[in-house]
Amino acid sequence: MKAFVVEKYGKDGLRAATVPEPTVGDRDVLVRVSATAINPLDKMVRNGEFKQLLKYKRPFVLGHDVAGVVTRVGSAVRDFKVGDEVYARPRDLRIGGFAELIAIDQDDVAPKPASLTLEEAAAVPLVALAAWQILVDRARVQPGQKVLVHAGAGGLGSTVIQLAKHLGATVATTASASTEELVRSLGADIVVDYKKDDFSTVLSAGYDLVVDSLGGTNLEKSLTVLKPGGLAIGVAGPPDAGFAQQLGAPSVMGVVLKVLSRKIRKRAKALGVRYEFFFMQANGSQLRELGALYDSGKLRPVIDRTFPFDQTIEAMEYVEQGRTKAGKVVVSVSSQG
Repeated sequence: MKAFVVEKYGKDGLRAATVPEPTVGDRDVLVRVSATAINPLDKMVRNGEFKQLLKYKRPFVLGHDVAGVVTRVGSAVRDFKVGDEVYARPRDLRIGGFAELIAIDQDDVAPKPASLTLEEAAAVPLVALAAWQILVDRARVQPGQKVLVHAGAGGLGSTVIQLAKHLGATVATTASASTEELVRSLGADIVVDYKKDDFSTVLSAGYDLVVDSLGGTNLEKSLTVLKPGGLAIGVAGPPDAGFAQQLGAPSVMGVVLKVLSRKIRKRAKALGVRYEFFFMQANGSQLRELGALYDSGKLRPVIDRTFPFDQTIEAMEYVEQGRTKAGKVVVSVSSQG
């Protein structure tokens, strides 16, 4: 089958290849991929940023989002059958959305939201799961709380805005003037034009949660708008010891990551707030809950552009070069469904 594989770590490490069809285990669902999507995580994995924690055996197929049609099920699978339209974020070490076929553990799969096309559904799994796990599982956002979402027009930001609003939060976001109308339509109450204004001076302190996907000085400034005890969650790093524990890494890696995140944790402690790194996990049952929110109109995918499968590398470059105006970049793999 055709696929795009990481042959070596680095910017030029992704290439088109012909690889064997995946083996289907007892608990697996074999999916003919209709569409996939590009995520910043794809670049990070391709570049080997997590190679000490996620030990992929090269060459491996890249791709963290999948929407497609079930073509085979393992002997222990009961909830899916051939012909079902599904979507998933396959678990770490079993990714592979940039391919014609992928075998996915049944626990990571959910029925595709009926209201979405397969291409729309491909834009959803990773960012929707991340938004749910940040807002519901980690921060436990309650009605009336204040949430700041950076890069609100992005794939993750646009989803976090919608879910935070659904949960009853007051939502502020940073965006450009060209995407202000979009982020307001998604539910943002306050929009700061990051090209003109410094959010840390425009926004008053008192935010319960900041979701930061930019890192660096942006993350440091984010700490200053939190109320005492507030939480800043970073998806761009620096990773902390909790990340190593989540991946079941040796304790020495936890020590290393604790050192890497020491500066930002120390700054947070001095301000009386908290910092945590976030790395999402595959979860089919959560995708079922999220699917209901898409079907009810509470959430909607935002798609910037769709590329054909043979231009997957160009799609990666498009995202890396910062050419995305809003939402996700989707790759159409097959015309099935």
